[in-house]
Amino acid sequence: MIQELRAILTQNVDPDQAEKMAAYMQKLFPFAGIPKPKLKELIRPFLQQTAKLPLDWQLVFDLWETPEREAQYIALEYLQKHRRQIVPEDLEKLQQLITQKSWWETVDTLDAFVGELVLQDTSLKQVLLRWAEDENIWLRRVAIDFQQEYKEKTDALLLGQIIEKNLGSNEFFINKAIGWSLRDYSKEDPRWVAAFVEQHKARMAPLSVKEATKLIS
Repeated sequence: MIQELRAILTQNVDPDQAEKMAAYMQKLFPFAGIPKPKLKELIRPFLQQTAKLPLDWQLVFDLWETPEREAQYIALEYLQKHRRQIVPEDLEKLQQLITQKSWWETVDTLDAFVGELVLQDTSLKQVLLRWAEDENIWLRRVAIDFQQEYKEKTDALLLGQIIEKNLGSNEFFINKAIGWSLRDYSKEDPRWVAAFVEQHKARMAPLSVKEATKLIS
């Protein structure tokens, strides 16, 4: 299976497009040059063929190890199709993906899977609290953002604790995540968010404050 998927990438290489896509990602990863709409069309038979099969984590890791960035996008599409098969015991596997070939476009997809696992097993909140202080900024970003789809299920106390552990950071992706998570929760409880920002404004990056208060009148 992995050879077939890798063949799709090599058979559809577009050097000019690959250069543009790599440049957009600050040349952190090599690309085959396949735009996402075309990639989704190319892998549709694969996703249909595997939809009812058990989740194959080895295939996911093989795709993650494939040089072309599109391979990681295939892995994420595959995980999306099998998201109901991802269980709390798989959190370590997701952690491995988050911390390898890390950049916002993969990490911000993986954090939704993490969020679903925490809803299944609330004891995992303790893991996310540890992630909030990890040296790896992408684990910290996931810890800050994993509740973004929770709405009324958001654990505001946990959200506050995690954000407080990351105040004072100079890291753009952390400060952006803080702002986004607070802005998202402001849709449910704007007064809580306003009070949190007021209490911690002196230690919050201007970017975080700007994002957090966008929806608060």
